[in-house]
Amino acid sequence: MVAAVGAKRNDSSNGAPVRRDWQRSEAKAIYHLPFAELMFQAQTVHRENFDPNKVEAASLLSIKTGGCPEDCGYCSQSASYEAGVKATRLMDPADVVSAAQRAKDAGASRFCMAAAWRGPKERDLEKVCEMVSAVKDLGMETCVTLGMLTSKQVAQLADAGLDFYNHNVDTSPEFYGKIITTRTLQDRIDTLTHVRDAGIKVCCGGIVGMGESVEDRIGMLVLLANLPTHPESVPVNLWNEVKGVPVNETAERPDPIALVRLLATARIMMPKSVLRLSAGRQYMSDELQALCFLAGANSIFIGDVLLTTKNPQAERDAYLLERLGMTSGLGRGK
Repeated sequence: MVAAVGAKRNDSSNGAPVRRDWQRSEAKAIYHLPFAELMFQAQTVHRENFDPNKVEAASLLSIKTGGCPEDCGYCSQSASYEAGVKATRLMDPADVVSAAQRAKDAGASRFCMAAAWRGPKERDLEKVCEMVSAVKDLGMETCVTLGMLTSKQVAQLADAGLDFYNHNVDTSPEFYGKIITTRTLQDRIDTLTHVRDAGIKVCCGGIVGMGESVEDRIGMLVLLANLPTHPESVPVNLWNEVKGVPVNETAERPDPIALVRLLATARIMMPKSVLRLSAGRQYMSDELQALCFLAGANSIFIGDVLLTTKNPQAERDAYLLERLGMTSGLGRGK
């Protein structure tokens, strides 16, 4: 068990306790509820904390691609594998700001910047801080994912005005060592602790479909829900097919109903967290996405590409939300 996970509770603003002392047996019981009952409970919790007809639109840009020294078995950007991704230098801040403006014009309210590093060098972090401040000036929320951080580096990002830091736990504590060996789960928790201590909001979730069991998926939710403070944003990624990486040997896309059950369970366990449908939406039917929204998902990434993988086009997203009577910053073309 990682050190930062403990049996604690938070009190929510509306009077109902927000639990941080979940047992796996409780989470499993929720997950395995009859489907109609599970959806009813999840939607009830969702309505108590969010507008059920609103979806947040975010945009993700790879500001430094490939060449990462980590050996994450699912990642096309790891230098350990021949995945066909060419390593690039850190983008120029002006180009990043231009991309952020285009994302804002397309309806995104949050702009996320990702760099394939184990951890940033000082000269690079200074440029990222410049990007953060400039994107904030556009009136957008900012998020970065840069690998592991020290408390000093987190303080620099906080001074630049960063809103969110993304650092996923990826999977359960039991399955983690089967997909990553160069960085421990506790390393990730330590970075999250630095981020939280600096007053930056946490974006933290994981990936499903890498060959993990349902027990592992539930274990990941328990890990997240028992953090000292729930992540403000919880991205749920479907494994994206990537050539040349080890996860290809074990990957199996989850049953659609199993994915909906996972999201509904996450909504009940982390009632105030924004649940984002992240990578892998190109594999999801409109009907499956609608069920995910009903289960409590309330954020999506927009754009044609997420880092190095495909993503549904904004036109399709806008059409889906229009048919569902849901709102976001997205608009359909003429």
